[in-house]
Amino acid sequence: MPMYQVKPVSPGDIKIDLPTCMYKLTNVHAQGMNCSEHALQNGEVDPAVKALEDRQDEVLRRLYELKATVDGLTKTVTTPDADLDATTLSHAPVESVFRGTADLDSLLGKDLGALRDIVINAHPARPPLSLLVLHGLLCQRYQVLSSVHLHSSVPGVPPPLMSCLGPRHTDSYARQRFQLGFTLIWKDVSKLQMKFSTQNMCPIEGEANVARFLSRLLGADPQDPVSATQMDRWIDTAVFQLAEGGNKERAAVLRSLNTALGRSPWLLGEGFSLADVVCACCVLQAGESGSAPANVQRWLKSCQNLGHFRCVYPLLQ
Repeated sequence: MPMYQVKPVSPGDIKIDLPTCMYKLTNVHAQGMNCSEHALQNGEVDPAVKALEDRQDEVLRRLYELKATVDGLTKTVTTPDADLDATTLSHAPVESVFRGTADLDSLLGKDLGALRDIVINAHPARPPLSLLVLHGLLCQRYQVLSSVHLHSSVPGVPPPLMSCLGPRHTDSYARQRFQLGFTLIWKDVSKLQMKFSTQNMCPIEGEANVARFLSRLLGADPQDPVSATQMDRWIDTAVFQLAEGGNKERAAVLRSLNTALGRSPWLLGEGFSLADVVCACCVLQAGESGSAPANVQRWLKSCQNLGHFRCVYPLLQ
């Protein structure tokens, strides 16, 4: 028997509603809510956020334009190996025999904002005649910003060498308007050298190799493997035997040229090619044009009639 007996102060069947969450919020997905308060929940964009995004896009666009301008100025100020600026551009275009145009982005890679600048170091005693011809052909296909510089290792050069790429372009200060840069530097070098990308690309040495590089920008390489091999053979023969060989080697090359040109008007058949450019320039530079066989002289006259060799003859005098 209990000592004390207390009556219950509340009935035993009381049910207590315990909370299931810490805070209670309004259901934003419920029907009949105010659309202006929950516009973002219905796929709409807050005007303030939209204005912020537009402002960001405008800032990024202006930054991209500034980057393009700075990259162009950087290449202008830090042109490799140049001490004296004598900017020039090629002369009036003539009818081209190369009809194709290469995709610069596929060959050279995309370089947003910065001008693709081809820099060639050459000795003034051995002017690269074939590259001057190819420069004129490039000017017919692209907007080319051409310039000539004199390195401190060379005391001076004749005026024709400083104007071999033609008169100065009126818009040369606006590098972003051009597709390609062609910079020729007269420098005391043992072998001609081309630099395209000073950071990502090894230099290309030798006039023949640089000529092949420029020819690809024209889209003029033969697609036939046999013709491509014949073209390489003529180019190497001209450079190593005509330009650098002795009297016997030059005489042998002239006989080979005379035989080949007796079968066709051009070295690779019916069409003018890079082989004709390099071989003709080597014959002219070697001083063999006057004593060359009949077929070679006829072929040189045909090259001259094309108009692409106008820049070459002033340098031969």
